[in-house]
Amino acid sequence: MASLNIIPADRAKFDLLSLGGLVMRMDPGIVPFAYADHYDVHVSGGEYNVAANLSRCFGQRTAVVSALVDNALGEKVASSVRAMGVQGIYKHFPYDGVRGPNMALVWSDRGYGTRAPVVFYNRANEAAALLKPGDFDFDEIFKSGIRWFHSGGIFSALSATTAEIIIEAMKSARKHGAIVSFDLNYRAKLWAAANSGKKPSEVLGEIARYVDVLVGNEEDLQMGLGLPGPDVHGVSKLDPASFLKTIEQVHEQWPNIKIVATTLREVKSTNRHLWSAVLWIEGQHWLAPTMELDVYDRVGGGDGFAAGMIYGMLEGLDPEETLRLGWAHGGLLTTYPGDTTMASLDQVKALAKGGSARIQR
Repeated sequence: MASLNIIPADRAKFDLLSLGGLVMRMDPGIVPFAYADHYDVHVSGGEYNVAANLSRCFGQRTAVVSALVDNALGEKVASSVRAMGVQGIYKHFPYDGVRGPNMALVWSDRGYGTRAPVVFYNRANEAAALLKPGDFDFDEIFKSGIRWFHSGGIFSALSATTAEIIIEAMKSARKHGAIVSFDLNYRAKLWAAANSGKKPSEVLGEIARYVDVLVGNEEDLQMGLGLPGPDVHGVSKLDPASFLKTIEQVHEQWPNIKIVATTLREVKSTNRHLWSAVLWIEGQHWLAPTMELDVYDRVGGGDGFAAGMIYGMLEGLDPEETLRLGWAHGGLLTTYPGDTTMASLDQVKALAKGGSARIQR
């Protein structure tokens, strides 16, 4: 696909390696936080989710590079990572018994109907934010054969050093022949709290110099990369025209980026979305159908899309099929609790071909 030169599977130890923070999502379901008296716990992380989805649903060999605190919560996280078939490559941090370092908590309810979901964080003294260049021997890791490397904007926003370690890993990935993808995942709250002294566009613009495949919606591109464009709130969320125009600016500033993709979502209510996606490859684009989604838990749909799309590229599928696999898997993921997949590959393929869900053509 395009000019991606992907290492053959039989010459690689892992199909994908991701780099990012691992978190525990505290989920009270549809009950507002002030009234909740119990929570489901989902182990998550924007970058990790892609590795977990590729392993569980798509049968790929994946690993995650991250931080782990040596306490019971760290054990919980590591156990969940193993259960998804993902190999953990960790820097371990001793816990002082009082203040940390900590495994981050993300508080995220599901909302309901006209009541929107709510997300807030407790990432104080987070172990992942302490990661820095030199913590891992990336040349040694990539020498074993890694077909694809993935990271994202959430991890890059945690501290000045997390952006630096992403660039360190990306340089090593490119040197050893891995494809590099990055999900912009722009989160204003995280960037404001990090207060690294640099604008998000400076940090993400530097990272973009090492990226082959970029994932991000129009708001991510504008806010994360500092690109001018129309008011993202004033146009149809399902119209790819302005997104495609913004991609022209991306390609002009970062010609190394060969592929850009995003989901398109129009929210009718918390539990009813219209869902599509677009894939741009070196000047050509493909648009997925629009599907009506009955949403159980919207968190993780974008990571589900990225995983399905990356699978299609790893398998050498054509752009239309690749896009539809991402679109179908992302849509299915919103029908499960938690941030990672419970779908089978057969289910994804059936939906990608126009199966059980209603499709508006």
